[in-house]
Amino acid sequence: MQERIFAALRRGANAEALSLARVSVAEAPHDAHAYALLAHAERANGDQVAAQHAIARAVLLAPQDPNLHFQRAGFLLTEHRLGEAQAALARTLDLDPNQFPAYIMQAQMAIGRGDIDEAERLQRSAARLSPDHAWVKTLEGMTALRRGDGARAQALLTRAAEQMPDDLQVLYALGFAHLDQRQFAFAEQAFRKIIDRSPAMQGLRGLLADVLLQQQRPDEALEVLQPLLEVPATATAALKRMTAELEMTMGRQESAIQRLREVLAEDPRDSRAWSLATAMWRRTGDVADARSTIDAALERYPETARLWQLRLAFEPEGGDGAKAVADRWLATMPDHVLALEAAMHLHEARGDTEAVDALAQRIIEVEPGRTSAEMRVIDRKIRDQPEAAIDHIEGLIAKAGNDDAKRGLMPWLGYAQDRAGHYADAAMTWTALNASNAALRWPLTSPGPAEPAGGAWPDAATPIPGTPPVAYLWGLPGSGVEKVAAVIGHAGYPLCADRFAPDPPQAPLQNPDTIAPPNDGTLTPERLLAEWRAALPARGIRDGIVIDWLPFWDNALLNMLRPLQPGAIVMIALRDPRDMLLEWLAFGSRMPYGRASPTEAAQWMARQLQHVVALRQGNLQPHKIVATDHAMAHVEAFAAEVGGGLGLEEIQVPPDAALGPQRFAFGHWRHYAKPLAEPFARLSQVAQALGYPER
Repeated sequence: MQERIFAALRRGANAEALSLARVSVAEAPHDAHAYALLAHAERANGDQVAAQHAIARAVLLAPQDPNLHFQRAGFLLTEHRLGEAQAALARTLDLDPNQFPAYIMQAQMAIGRGDIDEAERLQRSAARLSPDHAWVKTLEGMTALRRGDGARAQALLTRAAEQMPDDLQVLYALGFAHLDQRQFAFAEQAFRKIIDRSPAMQGLRGLLADVLLQQQRPDEALEVLQPLLEVPATATAALKRMTAELEMTMGRQESAIQRLREVLAEDPRDSRAWSLATAMWRRTGDVADARSTIDAALERYPETARLWQLRLAFEPEGGDGAKAVADRWLATMPDHVLALEAAMHLHEARGDTEAVDALAQRIIEVEPGRTSAEMRVIDRKIRDQPEAAIDHIEGLIAKAGNDDAKRGLMPWLGYAQDRAGHYADAAMTWTALNASNAALRWPLTSPGPAEPAGGAWPDAATPIPGTPPVAYLWGLPGSGVEKVAAVIGHAGYPLCADRFAPDPPQAPLQNPDTIAPPNDGTLTPERLLAEWRAALPARGIRDGIVIDWLPFWDNALLNMLRPLQPGAIVMIALRDPRDMLLEWLAFGSRMPYGRASPTEAAQWMARQLQHVVALRQGNLQPHKIVATDHAMAHVEAFAAEVGGGLGLEEIQVPPDAALGPQRFAFGHWRHYAKPLAEPFARLSQVAQALGYPER
C-alpha cells in the first residue's frame, strides 16, 4: 500500500494518494508510518490543518522515531511555526545525532534569523557527517555571503549547483551570490530556472524583473511581471507600483497612471503611489486628473494631512484655488499644525502679513516652539524691532536644548544684528556659525583650471538644425540661482531640479570629481554625454527642450559641450561676488558646503568665478549671465532677462513671493567692508573682471 501511495504522489495523482492513505490508516490505525504518509497526502491536496494533525498523530504513535520528528519539523516550517519546528529538530538530533538533514534545516533557520555564528557551527556538524555534500557547500556559500565575502560565496554555490543542478534552494542562493557580484546575467539565469520549475516560486518574478532592469531591459521586465498582474492574488499594490514605475520610464504614461489609480482606489493613503502619480501628473501636465483623484481620496480620508498637502501642490502658489483648498483643509482640521502652516504660507504668498502673524501665534499656541511659526515671529521682530529681536533670539539660544537648535537660531541672530546696524557683531556671529558647521557639511569642490593648460578647448562643432534645445543652469551659493529656477519653473518649462533632491541622479554631471577625467582620457566626452542622455527619461524628459540645473560648473565641461553640444546654452546666475559671499555666510545655500572661514569661502568662490570670466571673455560656449542683483526690485525685467537667455520672446512673470527671499540689497556688502575686509579683498579682482566696481 505504501508503494502505491508514493507512486501516486510522484506522478501528481494527489486525490488518489489521499484516498489510498486514508484506507491505509483505517486498516492500520496504530501504524505511525501510515499516518506520516497520510500527512504528505493531505498536504499535497492543500489541507495543511489535516496534514499537521496526521503528522502529530504519527509522532504520538512512535515518539522515539527521529525521522517522524524531522518530518514534523518540515510541516511546521511550511506554516512558519518556527519555534515548534526548532523544537522538533532538536528532538530529532537528540534521538539520532547523525541526522544530516536536521543539521542542514537548523542551519537554514539560523541564517534566516541572522544568527550566522550558529549557522556556521551547524554547518560544521553537518560537514562531519557528509563533507562533500552539495548542501554543505551551499551553507558555506550562504554564510560567506552574509559575512560579506561575495566572491567566495559565488565559488562555493557554483560548485553546489554543479552537484545539484535542479535544487531550487541552491539555485536561489546562487542567484543572490551572482547579484552580490553584480553578475546580472548569471543571476537572471538562476532565477528563470527557479520560476520555470516551480509554480510556487512565481513571486520571484519581481526580483527577476529588477535584475532585468539592472541590464537596461525594461520591456522584458514588464513581460516577466505580466503573469502576476493577471492573477488577483498576486496583483498586489506593490507589484502595480513597480509596474507603473517601469511604464513611466518607458513613456507609457496612460498605462502607468491607470495602474496608480487602481492602487490609490484600494488604498488612498499609499504614499509611494502618490509620489509616483504626482511625478506623472507633473510630467503630463494633467492637473485636472490630479485634482479629481486627490479630491476623491479626501472624501474617504478627509483628515489625512498628506493628501491635503498634495492637493495644494496642484494649485498655483498664493492663488484663489490654493486659498480655497487651504480653507477646506483648515475647516476640516482646525487645530492641525500642518493645516495652520499651509494657511500661513498661503497668506504669506498673498502678502497678507496680518493673517500670517495671527496664524503664527495660533501655531505656537498649539505647538510651542514650532520652528516655522517661531521664525515668522522672529522675522517680524527683526523687521520692526531689531534691537528687541536680538534680545529675544539670544534668550531662545540660552534656552535651546541642544547644539542643533542653537545653530538653527544663529543665522537669525546675525540677521537681527545686521538690521540693527551692528555689522561687526553680525559678521562675528556668522563666522562662528560657519566654523562650527564646517565639519558637518560637504567639503568644498576643487575646480580645474579655468583655461586649458598648454592648449585650447576642442573646436566647436556646427549646431545641427532641429536638435532639441539644451540649457545648463548654474550659480554659486548666494548667487540667486534659485530665483532663475523659480522663473523657469513658474513659466512651465521642463526644469530638471532633481540634482538637489534627496535621491539625485547618479551620473557624471552630479559629481565634480568626474569632470576632470575628460582631460586625461579616462572618461570620454562621448561617454559622459551618453550617460547624461540615457538618464533623461527617468528624470521625466523624453524629448524636446532640456534645462538641467547643475550643482557645479567647471570649464572642463567644454570638452563635451563644444564638439558634441555646440548649441547648448550655459545660463549662469550672478550678482556682485561680495554680496554673494555675504548672503552665503548669513543664510547658507542649497548645496550644503562647509567653510571654515569667510576667507576660505572667498578663495573658493574666486576660483569658481574665474571659470565664468574665461567663459565670457573667450565666448567659449553660447551662454547667458543672468544678473540677480536687482531681481526683487524689478521682477518683470528679471523674468524677461531669464526668458531672453532661453531664446523666448515672452515669459510669464511670477509673483514676488515665488522668487523667495533675498535678504540683502545690491551693495549691502559695503556695510561689512571692515569686518570682512580680507575675504572681500580676495574677491575684488574677479568682481571687477565681471563688471562690478572695486568699492
